[in-house]
Amino acid sequence: MPDGRLLLGATPLGQPADASPRLVEALRTAEVVAAEDTRRVRTLAKALDVQISGRVVSLFDANEATRVPALLADLEAGATVLVVSDAGMPLISDPGYRLVSACAEAGLPVTCLPGPSAVTTALAVSGLASERFCFEGFAPRKQAARRAWLASLADERRTCVFFESPRRLAECLSDAVDELGGQRRAVVCRELTKTHEEVLRATLAELAEWATGGVLGEITVVLAGASPRADLPALVEEVNRRTEQGMRVKDACAQVIAAAPAAVSRRELYDAVLRSRD
Repeated sequence: MPDGRLLLGATPLGQPADASPRLVEALRTAEVVAAEDTRRVRTLAKALDVQISGRVVSLFDANEATRVPALLADLEAGATVLVVSDAGMPLISDPGYRLVSACAEAGLPVTCLPGPSAVTTALAVSGLASERFCFEGFAPRKQAARRAWLASLADERRTCVFFESPRRLAECLSDAVDELGGQRRAVVCRELTKTHEEVLRATLAELAEWATGGVLGEITVVLAGASPRADLPALVEEVNRRTEQGMRVKDACAQVIAAAPAAVSRRELYDAVLRSRD
């Protein structure tokens, strides 16, 4: 018996009409549908007027490792297995990596049914440079890890796309101001493709202030690539000049950064000023 096929199906971000004809056909004919949330895939099928004929099983982060052997057995027995996440493309900050990796190792065919992705959708509408970009998944939950991660992006010249929980967005943007500088451009995309879609283009400082009012919905952030590095010694000298005239160090750093033509974060400049006084 010939081996089956593993299908990776991109699902709509919010509008069922965005489902591709190939996804509709796969939902209808696959012997097994492995879904991040079985209720969500049944709701999608109903919206598409599709009757799922195959077996529906869950496939999420916590159970993927234990699901892989059974799904491999289905594939080796000739079944078509469709993998879908709640929204967008499987594996992109969603389950599926372990299964695809196991199929590749076993020599089993894997096919992608292209479609919606919050990553490329946000990048396209952002208005930021798109010829080179990186995707960072979800921002770290804990502040120390998040700050370290943001600091690692300080010199990243490519546009960066990442996901964030609406509950942590204000904290994340505030940390980004400290680590990357308030003048760096960014775009917050909320509820992409849905009725209440919102795309906010501003500086990190402006977005951080906006987010303090509370945010709801699915969030994708697009961060502009870093500008050429600033002449840090010259900026330190300017901060020291202003503080000699009676200005507080933090206020002087903020003013100098706002006027700087190249990238430097408030924290980096502040630390450099303190070091210059040791």
